[in-house]
Amino acid sequence: MAGDQLQVLHALDLAKTQWYHFTAIVIAGMGFFTDAYDLFCISLVTKLLGRIYYYKGKDNPGTLPPNVAAAVNSVAFVGTLSGQLFFGWLGDKLGRKKVYGMTLMLMVITSIASGLSFSDDPKSVMVTLCFFRFWLGFGIGGDYPLSATIMSEYANKKTRGAFIAAVFAMQGFGILVGGIFAIIVASLFKAKYDVLPYSKDQLGSTPHQADYIWRIILMFGAIPAGVTYYWRMKMPETARYTALVAKNAEQAAKDMARVMQVDIEAEQEKVNDITKKDTNSFGLFSKEFLRRHGLHLLGTTTTWFLLDIAFYSQNLFQKDVFSAIKWLPDAKNMSAIEEVYKIARAQTLIALCSTVPGYWFTVALIDRMGRFAIQLMGFIMMSIFMFALAIPYHHWKQSENKMGFVVMYSLTFFFANFGPNATTFIVPAEIFPARLRSTCHGISAASGKLGAIVGSFGFLYLSQSQTTPAEGYHKGIGVKNALTILAVVNLLGALFTLLVPEAKGKSLEEMSGENDDNDDDAVKHEDVSKVAADEPSST
Repeated sequence: MAGDQLQVLHALDLAKTQWYHFTAIVIAGMGFFTDAYDLFCISLVTKLLGRIYYYKGKDNPGTLPPNVAAAVNSVAFVGTLSGQLFFGWLGDKLGRKKVYGMTLMLMVITSIASGLSFSDDPKSVMVTLCFFRFWLGFGIGGDYPLSATIMSEYANKKTRGAFIAAVFAMQGFGILVGGIFAIIVASLFKAKYDVLPYSKDQLGSTPHQADYIWRIILMFGAIPAGVTYYWRMKMPETARYTALVAKNAEQAAKDMARVMQVDIEAEQEKVNDITKKDTNSFGLFSKEFLRRHGLHLLGTTTTWFLLDIAFYSQNLFQKDVFSAIKWLPDAKNMSAIEEVYKIARAQTLIALCSTVPGYWFTVALIDRMGRFAIQLMGFIMMSIFMFALAIPYHHWKQSENKMGFVVMYSLTFFFANFGPNATTFIVPAEIFPARLRSTCHGISAASGKLGAIVGSFGFLYLSQSQTTPAEGYHKGIGVKNALTILAVVNLLGALFTLLVPEAKGKSLEEMSGENDDNDDDAVKHEDVSKVAADEPSST
């Protein structure tokens, strides 16, 4: 056996891909499916909320005021940031499994409550909606560090990157299903209430039944979360937490023996020896952590922060994309229900052609190319495409060149997903000690969500026209200059990637330094054959 590594951890590292791996991917992945659905579905209904609650009888059918729109769209991000920090810390204190159920139940309750924001007063509806969206985000935030940590601690070292990436890739399906479900709901309402566009019937274009549409779409997010809850509670605690943090070797061996269907020896004495080492007792705010992992944490936080500034800036030119594919006419030429349908259709197309494929390229190639290469490539390619959009920006604005703009836009976010959007999620779950793994992942993820807030709203204000900003906004630097800054942000992301170590093919203990004398060359053939039992018998 390799060095001082526990047999149960050695078994996990060398195990063949088995049924329990796929079960863990689905259970953790459905949480991320729900996370993405809940976070992104609000963008499908904000126009509808404006029509219902902020109609003023003018040429404009009604839009959310800038401050209200910012609150409705960003409050879940603020909640997510808070939840990532809190549940990341709690996952290291109480265990991954205990906290995993809490986050899911919070998501179920607040998804339903978000759709029950009833009042005749627009301000009351928005305040109530924002309140529940904050706590929804709080639950979603906990899913980030816990899902990544659980999957990394269950996986074998050969395909660990693909397994964690597969969990994260469910985010793409969540966005896709959100769009498809909104299309279905809008189509059903349109068939029942086929009203005229706003330009022909100002009051009638927004039937009062349209108020049900946004509520149904928001509340649907509770269903996949609720279905997953039972299976999450059936999962045993990860062996790495049980052995290295809870220091219960017998329970760790018992849990993994049942899961892997092989005999594993409980090594309590070895657990005691390992956990007593000075290298396995330092805290997050210690000099030893700073010496060993300070640059690593700086690397994971800065790259995730910079990535999300660029990734969530897609709002800047989504209008140009939608108009280029001619699927989103002027609001006056649509009814409220038709507008929901067409926004959902356009976002579904983008998810299908750009978002989802990028995730699965990462799943397929991460354990071949490595995390470092994919992240560096992604940042560089995003920077190239953003410079290509920014420098000749007025060229892309001409009607005959708009489809080229759409292609460039799609490639930018393809390389975000086949790049740092996936790897920034994976790496923090692999390089920190078990007792701090969830906390450090939560800190890294929270840094990313801070970047998302900057990208979504800071750049929305910054990118306003230098001469004629949109109603309710101040003058900005223009989209061309904003895109140039975003391209530089991506270059900075590539630079800070140099601080992140490569974890491909290495055990978690080797990466974290919890098993300093671990030597993979010492693995004997009989150890491998003993752990990697015949696959049919393990299923």
